[in-house]
Amino acid sequence: MKYYDKLIFELSKEGRKGYSLPKNQFPQSPELPLQLRRASALPLPEVSEPDVVRHYNNLSQMNFGVDTGFYPLGSCTMKYNPKINEEMAALPGFNALHPLQDAPAAEKVLAHMNDLLSAITGMHKFTFAPCAGAHGELTGLMIMRSYHIGRGDLGRTKVIVPDSAHGTNPASAAVCGLEVVQVKSLENGRIDIEALKPLLDSSVAGIMMTNPNTLGLFETEIKTIAKLVHEAGGLLYYDGANMNPLMGVVRPGNMGFDIMHLNLHKTFSTPHGGGGPGSGPVGVAKHLEHCLDGLKVSGFHGNFGVILRAYAYILSIGRENLRKVGQYSVLSANYIKESLKDLYKLPIEGVCKHEFVFDGLLNDGAHDDVPGATTLDVAKRLLDYGFHAPTIYFPLLFHQAIMIEPTETESKETLDAFIAVMRQIAAEAAQNPELLHAAPHNAPISRPDETAAARNPILKWQDTLPA
Repeated sequence: MKYYDKLIFELSKEGRKGYSLPKNQFPQSPELPLQLRRASALPLPEVSEPDVVRHYNNLSQMNFGVDTGFYPLGSCTMKYNPKINEEMAALPGFNALHPLQDAPAAEKVLAHMNDLLSAITGMHKFTFAPCAGAHGELTGLMIMRSYHIGRGDLGRTKVIVPDSAHGTNPASAAVCGLEVVQVKSLENGRIDIEALKPLLDSSVAGIMMTNPNTLGLFETEIKTIAKLVHEAGGLLYYDGANMNPLMGVVRPGNMGFDIMHLNLHKTFSTPHGGGGPGSGPVGVAKHLEHCLDGLKVSGFHGNFGVILRAYAYILSIGRENLRKVGQYSVLSANYIKESLKDLYKLPIEGVCKHEFVFDGLLNDGAHDDVPGATTLDVAKRLLDYGFHAPTIYFPLLFHQAIMIEPTETESKETLDAFIAVMRQIAAEAAQNPELLHAAPHNAPISRPDETAAARNPILKWQDTLPA
């Protein structure tokens, strides 16, 4: 163990200080009531200022971020965030704004952002209140229910969700009090229209879809699906998590969708590492505009800082370049797919959009009593080579799913480096799968019990060292 790999408590020596507090400006400071005072000293580490700085810098280097290296799950999770977005969000007129303050500039940003997103998506009007993608899904489904209830059509309590849908879709529908009905996909990864038809009765409120779907495949029969759902009296909801490859090329409104949400913290390049912050504005077609009246799902205008960053992103790219975002992300995905399909199992051939899914290795090295390398092994081994792991074991359509989604900003050199590492890992799996079973080998921790860590997290330092 290196000296500065030690925990800060282990470096503690009585009497050291790593801080200096400003002088008390109040001549008579109020004293804490006796019942609020500690009975014993707070057990904090006592270290010097350099030790404090080094401690937190070392911790930061244990984290992987989009500014650290390549995220092969980028467009749906973490794409590059241009720093000009941060500069715009930090402008005093916005950064120091109180929600109750009269702010014409902020109102103009929201109004212009509504126009921009409407032009990009084909929707008529947006609400910016939802603070996350799943929050946007819930809001959109509430709008769907409100529409049917407003027409006196109270029996529409079911939502159709494809088996290739994002996991939040059925969860959002259930939270909204709707019954989820699953529709199967064909072998080509698209919705089975013949399986959809018998599900469309008077109990259906609508269908939730993303296009391209979770396999990165465009639903080529979307116009037919929209016609069938509308004829049955239902609405189409668009999950905007996969909007990245379509910007400036295809609009959900033109496909026939009535409601949609966008992930500003994904498609429109604003940071959301560590679970936040986010923004999931919901757009509706003109015939649903009235359903936005009085809609209250969060305080004020939602997460304005994220909205502002997305606004800066759109303006800096401009109309003439927005289309290239999708085109380059599609090119990147297909380049990686075609470069690796001789070593990784590609369950569905053909051109993908911004992402694609492998189904494990073609040769996992399994023989006799030696288990083969799994998708998890591949993901863990990637960490040793300095790449973040892609999404694994999702979608659930494939047992050993590896979902890879590069973004438009990654250079060919970066993609080639990732491809080379994936090929190296495939060779290791074929020759020595045990090497992968034990990966990662040079990370701060190797293979924790992830289920136990999630259910019983240790959130504070514990002195478990021998005296």
